[in-house]
Amino acid sequence: MAKTIEEINEKIRQGKAVVVTAEEMIDIVREKGVEKAAKEVDVVTTGTFGIMCSSGIYFNIGHTKPKIKLGGGRVYLNGVPAYAAYAAVDLFLGANALPDDDPRNKYYPGDFEYGGGHVIEDLVSGKEIRITAQAYGTDCYPRKFLDAYITIHDLNEAVLFNIRNAYQNYNVAVNSSDKTIYTYLGMLKPRFGNANYSSAGQLSPLLNDPYYKTIGIGTRIFLGGGIGYVAWHGTQHNPNVERTERGIPKGGAGTLAVIGDLKQMSSEWLRGVSMKGYGVSLAVGIGVPIPILNEEIAFYTSVSDEDILAPVVDYATAYPNRESDVIAYVTYKELRSGEIELFGKKVPTSPLSSYFKARRIAEILKEWIKEGKFLLTSPSAPIPGVESGIKFKPFSGKEVLEEVEKR
Repeated sequence: MAKTIEEINEKIRQGKAVVVTAEEMIDIVREKGVEKAAKEVDVVTTGTFGIMCSSGIYFNIGHTKPKIKLGGGRVYLNGVPAYAAYAAVDLFLGANALPDDDPRNKYYPGDFEYGGGHVIEDLVSGKEIRITAQAYGTDCYPRKFLDAYITIHDLNEAVLFNIRNAYQNYNVAVNSSDKTIYTYLGMLKPRFGNANYSSAGQLSPLLNDPYYKTIGIGTRIFLGGGIGYVAWHGTQHNPNVERTERGIPKGGAGTLAVIGDLKQMSSEWLRGVSMKGYGVSLAVGIGVPIPILNEEIAFYTSVSDEDILAPVVDYATAYPNRESDVIAYVTYKELRSGEIELFGKKVPTSPLSSYFKARRIAEILKEWIKEGKFLLTSPSAPIPGVESGIKFKPFSGKEVLEEVEKR
């Protein structure tokens, strides 16, 4: 018999809900079968922790005396530029923002780049952030300069708003050339010297709900150590890709735009990252609960690493990549074993995401739900899926080059 989210929430309130992690669900389905698992389990928790470049925060610093209009001016946080084109004291800071001059500036100890992701981590940690600003001044906002220190506690609002997170599968990056190259998937050694990947595989939220049957706009989630929500489908969301028999996309597909109160969050789950030869970013922790409403969803949440194929892409020659640039497919079981085989060669693998932290997120979310601290939400609207009729145009490097040549 099918369940409803409200029925599951009532069991959560009564302390009777059966909650398991996505890892645990694999064994339950193998031992008891899908039908029995669907009856016994109410919620499956998922988790992922990795570098998510399309992340950022918006916040309001409150009015100064005399007032200043930051909108249209120039604003820096620990030397990192913030976007100041909203209103008087509303700002946005992207995870990839870098100082105008030397990216290795004095605000970060050691020989590392410091940028937006690090400012976000410092802010969440409660550290003082130096804000410097230059404005043009108006009759109602006469102040032209600002140099002060703020903490997250000084802000009227501070919101994490990430426009593309929790990618549903992704590339495995390799390098066929004779030189080392540096990418957002890390350093790639020459002649297929290593293979880097970034996904929690069987724990990953959208791989446990491949057709977005339960995850939609308004879904309550674990975000950065606090509670957040799915705000929309993320940028580059493209569900119309080739899938395996059990619905798993064979490459990057769905994405989520997420939002949450930064003041609830923790630097344990929001970490500034510096990538040599690429820049800075933010590692984000996300966990999504999946209500087991029926046998179909129970089946999807029993996906294991051996069921998930990832495309291997040569970043020396084929990035931006096209579908034809995939040189092989490997399972996440192979990736997590520490090596894959390409063209008869053993290639060591390395994750850019943390499976340990993904597992911990799923466990924390499980604890919250079992303790009655976290109820599930019914989506107010679905995110577009394969059956939505909406066609998403996948990014094509070839088409971009052809367009450039026309100009």
